[in-house]
Amino acid sequence: MTGFAYLGALVVSLGGLAVLDRRFRLAFWADPARTAITLVVGVLFFLAWDVAGLALGIFARGDSPHMTGLQLAPELPVEEAVFLTLLCYNTLLVWRFLDLRLRGRDGRGAARAHAATSAPAPAPRAAGENGEAADGPTTGAGA
Repeated sequence: MTGFAYLGALVVSLGGLAVLDRRFRLAFWADPARTAITLVVGVLFFLAWDVAGLALGIFARGDSPHMTGLQLAPELPVEEAVFLTLLCYNTLLVWRFLDLRLRGRDGRGAARAHAATSAPAPAPRAAGENGEAADGPTTGAGA
């Protein structure tokens, strides 16, 4: 049973990221198609990196009683693909969170920034300025 401990921990961690994603609508719950494409491209890139490292003898699969022993390719365990998915998903969520924080969610930050930098509204003119009649009421609803 310990052969699935690492894979199980990775899957539980992915589940935790999915809960955070859903709560804050960062990636999959904001734009599922773009998120899926981003994760697939990222995971495939890192898998190609791993395969190149294995072919060059830079990387090697270690032995651990906590791994399943299932492999995608020689020296490439299934856990590596799940780990890379976790890595890419985590990075995407951090990126989206920081991006939304810095820009302000739904443009609220941009609206605040615009309001802070725009010129103040002109003060209402008093009666009698610019040739207007000054003999009307000066207070109340008719002003």
